Amino acid sequence: MESILNKEQIAELLIGIKSGQVSTDLKGDTSSFDQENVSPLNLFQMAVSSESRQRIPNLDIILDNFATNFGISLTNQLQKNVTITRIGIETFKFKEYLLSQKDAGAIAVLGLDPLKNGALMVIDTELCFALVEIMLGASIDIAPLQPDRKPTTIELNVLKSTVSKACTDIDKAFVQIIELKSSIVKIESNSRLVSIVDADSDVLSGTFQIKVGPLSGNFDLVFPVATLDPVREQLRDLLTVKTIQQSGWHDLILKEIEKMSTTIIAQSGTITLPVREVVEFKKGDIIDIDYDPNSPLKILVEESLKYFAVPGTISGKKAIHLTGVYDQGE
Repeated sequence: MESILNKEQIAELLIGIKSGQVSTDLKGDTSSFDQENVSPLNLFQMAVSSESRQRIPNLDIILDNFATNFGISLTNQLQKNVTITRIGIETFKFKEYLLSQKDAGAIAVLGLDPLKNGALMVIDTELCFALVEIMLGASIDIAPLQPDRKPTTIELNVLKSTVSKACTDIDKAFVQIIELKSSIVKIESNSRLVSIVDADSDVLSGTFQIKVGPLSGNFDLVFPVATLDPVREQLRDLLTVKTIQQSGWHDLILKEIEKMSTTIIAQSGTITLPVREVVEFKKGDIIDIDYDPNSPLKILVEESLKYFAVPGTISGKKAIHLTGVYDQGE
């Protein structure tokens, strides 16, 4: 039985027809026709590619958080104002992506423990040399030198501190999803020496632009789809109430609340009087209160009854000993 096209595959077929990749013209009678000279179109492969773009939801939120954190880290490291902006997310076959990186100056292989396969940080040549010069003390007001070559081993080692900060900020960006321990596996300038997945595997590339004063350049963060698949559901639920309640912000707010000051009152009794009598109080007056000295004190937290206690002293100072917890059901 032949496979039935689903909705997405039908949409791809219609696009192919409109673009001319699929011919609808028949020649001759209905029993025979000539084939047009068109390129083959694999609808199932196109559908899989389309699904790859869609099955990692909310990745843009993670990458935007990374861009914000990394911009702050580089500002502190370089002591210059750095802004980082995400300018796109694209899907490639891994082999196609590497072949497209002719201008790559440094390719850092990152480990994303406990996720498998890892990721790549690909920095273009122009940005590599600019960052190296700035870290070595060059002024951003002078155009950096752009040698017609790849970065040397020494220059790649200088860039390691920058990539290391990127690893820390990747961990911060993913903290609401999973606790990562990102690290640098190696840094190369030759894309042929880099391999994290099979050549035909799908990868997602987030492209960022760095601006340091008048200087600018691009770098990519490349994640194999297989790397992100284990956290796909967590990414899908990233903006739901349940996830927000369990996020890092939720834990942070709880910790801060625990540090807040509060008022505790040990109350022996209360009395209700007209305002007229209160304003006529004078020194020496005796005021009867509704309190049994043998009954426990009421302990109020922010004016709400929470505990019971008995009074006493410790080392010559007044103290209370908690004897029970107030149960609203009682």
